[in-house]
Amino acid sequence: MISVSGGMLLSEYNPVSMQCTQTHEVIKPKFPVFDSHTHIGALLMDDPPGEPVDIGAMVECLKESGVTGVIELKMFWGEPLKRHIESLEGYRDFIHTFATLDVKRLEESGFAGYVDETLKRYSELGIRGLKFWKNIGCVLKDSSGNYIRPDDDRLRPVWEVAAKYGLFILFHIADPKSFFTPIDKHNEFYEALCENPDWSFYDKGSEGRYTFEQLMQQQDNLLTTNPDTTFIIPHMGSCTEDLAWVGSQLDKHSNMYIDTSARINLLGRQPYTAREFFLKYSDRILFGTDYGFGVGGDETRGFYEDHYRFFETFDEYFRPVKSWGWGQGRWNIYGLGLPDDILKKLYYQNASDLFGFL
Repeated sequence: MISVSGGMLLSEYNPVSMQCTQTHEVIKPKFPVFDSHTHIGALLMDDPPGEPVDIGAMVECLKESGVTGVIELKMFWGEPLKRHIESLEGYRDFIHTFATLDVKRLEESGFAGYVDETLKRYSELGIRGLKFWKNIGCVLKDSSGNYIRPDDDRLRPVWEVAAKYGLFILFHIADPKSFFTPIDKHNEFYEALCENPDWSFYDKGSEGRYTFEQLMQQQDNLLTTNPDTTFIIPHMGSCTEDLAWVGSQLDKHSNMYIDTSARINLLGRQPYTAREFFLKYSDRILFGTDYGFGVGGDETRGFYEDHYRFFETFDEYFRPVKSWGWGQGRWNIYGLGLPDDILKKLYYQNASDLFGFL
């Protein structure tokens, strides 16, 4: 870590603002909230099981926080998915599941048949959509040793069959831009990347990995070549740092929606630009948080209150989501103070109109 005057480490530096401005505690949202991006229990099939999730207690806690329903995202298929769905019995009017399938089978001659059979079964099980992740583009390789691209033509059956069965695609394609730049004194996520070096995708060109810009072009290609499939590109369309570009993508692709998950830290440092963006694209943005991974009780309530404060007030210079610590960047944010008609769309109406199952 970097040492500063007096021998204190940068990691120990946690200044208390002396600023005196109006603050608001938003315990409950102005309107009902549907969270379109959550994780209940393990995300990946090979994740450690951890503590069992008390589904009933979690649902009650979410309801106390003003949440009327959620989409949970699982990188599961097969028997583990079946067991998980069974564990949600009695709560499936509140918890709507997006699952996935084994994309590593894309080179098999029967891949298209596997996709059709799997997605048909998902539709019958009440699975609402599919979740794909940055392992496509950044981690998984084909038999030739090349990284599988988000717009790989061999994945076309997935997008076409999803449209056939009315399944939505939520595709997390890229992380913040700084995760693709050197971990040095210029990197605004320096602390987070030092603590989590596996989050970094910098200097992978020699290994054949794609740059952030290449991934964004592949994302654009994916949306262009599959106009009949509805895609939700989470985390503000993969590029919160450049909302003008995200807006141009929404203008270009009528099949594209975005969500706000885990990005109020980046939105809140550009409040004028972000507010105008939410006003202009109010019909295409879903409320999402990335809630999960053991968050519960008072922590859950505080987690959602921080989000409501950001969207509903004009409060100045406050920590984005207190429970996230410095992993979200070393800066404070400003509230957007969205008007009621925009809040209604963001919190619930857009999800209701898009999914049709709320």
